[in-house]
Amino acid sequence: MSTPAVLDYRSEADLPADRIIRSALEQPVAGKSLREAAAGSKRAVILISDNTRLCPSRLFLPALLEQLNEAGLSDEQIRIVVALGMHRKQTEAELIELAGEEVFRRVAVVNHSALSEDCVYVGTTSSGTPIEINRIVVEADLRIATGNIEPHRLVGVSGGVKALVPGTASKRCIEANHALSQKYKARLGDPDNPVHRDLEEVMRVVPVHFLFNVIANHRREMLEAFAGELIPTHRRGLEAARSRFFVNADTKYDLVIASTGGYPKDMQLYQALKTLQNAAAFTKPGGTIILAARCEELFGNGIFQYWIETVQDRNTIMSRLNEQFVLGAHKIAHIQEIVGPYTVYLHTDMPDPLVELAGFIPAPDLNATIRSLRFGDGCEVAVMPHGSLTFPQPQSP
Repeated sequence: MSTPAVLDYRSEADLPADRIIRSALEQPVAGKSLREAAAGSKRAVILISDNTRLCPSRLFLPALLEQLNEAGLSDEQIRIVVALGMHRKQTEAELIELAGEEVFRRVAVVNHSALSEDCVYVGTTSSGTPIEINRIVVEADLRIATGNIEPHRLVGVSGGVKALVPGTASKRCIEANHALSQKYKARLGDPDNPVHRDLEEVMRVVPVHFLFNVIANHRREMLEAFAGELIPTHRRGLEAARSRFFVNADTKYDLVIASTGGYPKDMQLYQALKTLQNAAAFTKPGGTIILAARCEELFGNGIFQYWIETVQDRNTIMSRLNEQFVLGAHKIAHIQEIVGPYTVYLHTDMPDPLVELAGFIPAPDLNATIRSLRFGDGCEVAVMPHGSLTFPQPQSP
């Protein structure tokens, strides 16, 4: 084998987090400052990410609360909603970890519920997506979205409006929007696609009044922050994210050894598959991928696990998904796109039978697996230590 190439993103922070936060809040990209946006409000809601995301909410929430207090809002008039989408709810200990103990004791911090009865129907998008948003969020007169910005395969880019939808939307709303991805394919790092436009259309009836987005590394350290009016602020942050997370993918490798970068991106297979998709973009057709992902929560989605464990034939699964998009089960299609062209080993805490049912080859001993592989002279190898944040540079349209 050749000396492995290392494929990785740029992760250096330029300033301490408190300076990054203050600078962003005092110099909005566009629109009003948070103090100005909050003036006269009676009920405010801050949308934050759950623990599958790298967004360090606990670092910037005190500064957001300070500005809301200065605008005349008491802590009792503010609620923090964890924008779960269809992810599992967070325990109290996890809510404290996300918000920070001081903030958790000051302000009500609650999980979003995607049940339709906990959401309010407020209209339908031009693509036919029913707009059902968390009641707490709809009833607030000041909505603040937060999150981190990364390339995203389904909608082009994370951050921005994604805190609102899918973050605080009903299952019916989320599934309808995600189903658009069967017809429209987003380009990595580009929000100009029908799936993302469908999300932003929701803001016509449920506007977001202020955005605070960050770029974070695999250790949840803040690299940059952007604040202000949602769309222009998000687009400014996207420019910075592109410069950090894209790696040239012109060279393909016979063997790619990829890690998600550790917790939280390896806590479940549902999230770890994003690293596998990134690794495949750097692998030669017919090549081999070894994915290292702990997956202590196993599949990470009940529907995903149910289909894997109960539907006997993989072709049947694909046929059903082609007929109708099923949120959660759609991850099986992502697996199939990769295990066909590539040989995929999974080094994980998941039991071997579940690894095999998912479509992978178990690799309980990582070193032994690597030694067992047989490649000819000149085999090209790449290592992706932080595969969840290392994206292939898109080809020019």
